[in-house]
Amino acid sequence: MRGLVSHWPAVQASSRSPEDFRNYLAQFDAGGQTEAFIGEPRIAGKYYYNDDLKGFNFERTRMRFIDALGAIVSTLDQPGSPTVYVGSVAVDQYLPGFSAQNALPILGSEIAARIWLGHASVVSPHYDAFDNVACVVAGTRRFTLYPPEAIDRLYVGPIDNTMAGQPVSLAASAAPDDEKFPRFRELRDQALTAELEPGDAIYMPKLWWHKIESTAPFNGLVNYWWDAFSIGPDAPYTSLLLSMITIAERPLEERRAWKAWFDHYVFRSNGHPLAHLPAEQHGLLGPLKPDNYGKIRARVLHLLRGG
Repeated sequence: MRGLVSHWPAVQASSRSPEDFRNYLAQFDAGGQTEAFIGEPRIAGKYYYNDDLKGFNFERTRMRFIDALGAIVSTLDQPGSPTVYVGSVAVDQYLPGFSAQNALPILGSEIAARIWLGHASVVSPHYDAFDNVACVVAGTRRFTLYPPEAIDRLYVGPIDNTMAGQPVSLAASAAPDDEKFPRFRELRDQALTAELEPGDAIYMPKLWWHKIESTAPFNGLVNYWWDAFSIGPDAPYTSLLLSMITIAERPLEERRAWKAWFDHYVFRSNGHPLAHLPAEQHGLLGPLKPDNYGKIRARVLHLLRGG
């Protein structure tokens, strides 16, 4: 979405200079502390695992948001300085008043903004469980996307030892000639790539894998996450984890049988499982709202407690 937010005061400030952008944000600063990634020059802004996948090649530290921004801006003209990255900072909490001046009318006002700032960097390919509109407010970014169906060729890393919450694709993070990921070769040339300038935005559907390269010396992004189809507090990922402990290590034939059940009752590739019955006889398989969501959730919680 070219130029979607080019009118924002934040974009106008960054177009003048990083210092003007810092000063513009400073007027909203609420004094909050946040986590910052600090990387040695040798990693060239690629925040990633160590070779053994047990640790990471950067340090985490707590600092005031405005101090982190100051550290990013003040070292732009100092070659060989450590890189700094601050991500997923809740705008309304840390910069109250920013959203009123930099609004995104295509989304509802209840969808909160987050801000991401740093030097040139590479965010490894990962997915989000929410729909995402990302707006470049400073610098330039390259987005490389892979569809959800590519997960079996992306060689996904650990799901419980991650850099920032979501697992990453090891294959799409590696050098093009890396021999450890042969099935990724067929996928590499199928990636979708977009180059964004200040004021541009991109929409990324939930579960699409995306690599984000911040390619200017100073970069800023504001994004919005939401789930338009959520009708309760429970996320699909919860079902995935529960299925891992109830199904994943059962025999192959039993897993195939349960897959047929999931296809029939959950994914419904052949339509509603009780389409052959009148709607008033659908019971728990009727519409989730107004009553069935709560009934099913209560039954699940009862079963988890051993009932």
